[in-house]
Amino acid sequence: MSRRSGGLIGDWAEAQRRQQQTQVIQQREAERRLLAYERDRQRTHERDANRSHRQFREAEALRRTAQIDAEVDALKGLLVAGCRAPAFRIAALARPEQLEPFNPGALAHPVPMPRIDQFQQQSSGWTLGSNHRAQAEREAHARYTEAWQAASAAEAQRQQQLAAYRQQYDRWAAEQLAGVRAHNSGLTELAAALRTGDAEAAVEYFSAALYASTAWPEALPRQVAAAYDPSARQLVLDWELPGYAVVPEASAVQYLPSTDQDRVKPRRVTERRALYRDLLAQCMLLVVRELFAADEFGVLDSVVVNGFVDCHDPATGQEARFVLSTVPAARSAFEGLRLEQVSAVDCLVSGLGGQLSGRPDQLTAVRPGRRPDEVGGGVVSHGGQAGDADEDEPDLFFMDPIAFENLVAELFRAMGMEAVTTQRSGDGGVDVEALDPAPIRGGRIVVQVKRYRNTVPPTAVRDLYGTVQDKGANKGVLVTTASFGPGSYAFANGKPLELVPGTDLVELLHQYGLRGRLGGGPAQRAPEPDPGPAAPSADHNVLGMSWTGAVALDVCALVCTGNRVLSEEHFVFFNNPRTPDGSVRARAHAAPDKAALEVSFDALPGPADRLVLVAAIDPEVDPNADLAGFTDAHIRLLSAGGEELGRLDVSDGRAGETALVLGSFRRRSNGDWDFVIGGKGYRGGLEDLLGEYGVEVA
Repeated sequence: MSRRSGGLIGDWAEAQRRQQQTQVIQQREAERRLLAYERDRQRTHERDANRSHRQFREAEALRRTAQIDAEVDALKGLLVAGCRAPAFRIAALARPEQLEPFNPGALAHPVPMPRIDQFQQQSSGWTLGSNHRAQAEREAHARYTEAWQAASAAEAQRQQQLAAYRQQYDRWAAEQLAGVRAHNSGLTELAAALRTGDAEAAVEYFSAALYASTAWPEALPRQVAAAYDPSARQLVLDWELPGYAVVPEASAVQYLPSTDQDRVKPRRVTERRALYRDLLAQCMLLVVRELFAADEFGVLDSVVVNGFVDCHDPATGQEARFVLSTVPAARSAFEGLRLEQVSAVDCLVSGLGGQLSGRPDQLTAVRPGRRPDEVGGGVVSHGGQAGDADEDEPDLFFMDPIAFENLVAELFRAMGMEAVTTQRSGDGGVDVEALDPAPIRGGRIVVQVKRYRNTVPPTAVRDLYGTVQDKGANKGVLVTTASFGPGSYAFANGKPLELVPGTDLVELLHQYGLRGRLGGGPAQRAPEPDPGPAAPSADHNVLGMSWTGAVALDVCALVCTGNRVLSEEHFVFFNNPRTPDGSVRARAHAAPDKAALEVSFDALPGPADRLVLVAAIDPEVDPNADLAGFTDAHIRLLSAGGEELGRLDVSDGRAGETALVLGSFRRRSNGDWDFVIGGKGYRGGLEDLLGEYGVEVA
């Protein structure tokens, strides 16, 4: 029995052991299959990711190759494309007499007048007895009378402002029309002088024809110096040719999967030199074509063109001028050419008897033909550096874009920095790169140049900030012939950005011995409504701002309708010290105040119903500060003579906030202004606050 019993137990134990082994084997097999599945899934994911990465890199290499091919095709087809451009005519210089129409904006809309029935309807609930009805009618009529008087006063003010703005517009329009008519009259005189063969008129006209031509891509220079020989009826000019770098050094881009890198295939030296020589020949022929095509007065029998490049002489390192091509072209010989079908090099050298450098890439010069300074009389230059001191300063609005960038680079060099202009394509949004050697404030500077007439939008400033971050530069500078709005200054505040408007640019140019002016071109944009007086009103109040703590603040004001500022010019801050009508102005403060504003409440624009006061941390003083130290703040309301009329308490600041609405003065129906305390704070600084009031910052 015991042996049999022990056998049963042993068999059972053995079965259990085998079952456990089977479970372990099955578990291990499941884990093995799971690991194999994960490995296969990972390999599949990596394979798909690698395939996508490879496809992207291959497509990018093809795109870059296509871009290079497109640049080369454009260079090869310069002459053919240029021949399709319309011929220049003196009529192209005429300015239309059409001006921007009178647009008074909100001043054009009369103030809505109240109706008695609106107030009677409000009293319709009084139904208990005739006495009550009579009382309700008297109260309704009193409210109606008060509202009508307020609306009548506002309408009278609107009509007064509208009449003042109309007078301002009429004066502006008369000045503009006088300028346009004087300019067009000058063109009539120029045409008459051209018909008589006047040398000065000929040089002025044909230089303008080349400079304004649409046949030249923006990337190519168009600097010209010209003189006219009336006896020979010949125009002689020096024309700047593009440098060797305009021909792409690369021929293709290939992606190598084995190293995950791009291989740039260089263009053969002989091929690149041939492309460059052909481009120079096309430029020379195109100049001649443009001159003869523009000769609507028949004053040219021949032209002489000397093509040059300005660069450093490899032998001396000094800036030098190299004449790489020259061509004398008689009208009779040139008119028989079909430029769309010629070989540019053969046509220039064999067809017209011109000269073309055999090694222009190595600056091998040719003997120039007749030069402008050999003609006698005046030589006029356009698009280059400033000439003699007795010439008019160049108008920056009409300067060649490349010449304008060169002028800005020259300004930075005159200020003691190293500065170079970038290539026109692939510059990453940078026109000039500068290096300031100053040990603390210096470093790498990226410069963007905007030859605008209208206000530069804040998006351009935002894009410059992105470029500064992308390039790892120490500072970004935006130079323009126009101006910047408050939104641009607000965005740039506290960032490594510097904005240089046109007026400051001209001042800097003169300060460092360079030349340039703003004006001389058409200025036909109507003025903004500015019906208020420019000088401060004698009937004004001073708002003196005080607080405890050492926090540095900028106190600003917004003239609003509801929660929307009337315009960017109605945001008064450190870079816009007054509204267009002068009703709100920044002013110097006196103790115990730490900031002050001057407000003529009666002169605020009719559409405005509130004046919002805000404060923001000055990041240039302490970029890490917040409003936790802004306590015990108040506004002193002062008369024009400095008498304190009252004190207005405002909310304290809070930790983490960097901008705060202090409060707002709100216009009531009777024309009075009441102060309503603010208190809303913003962690994103002035930029966040302004966004809620419709000021575009980024």
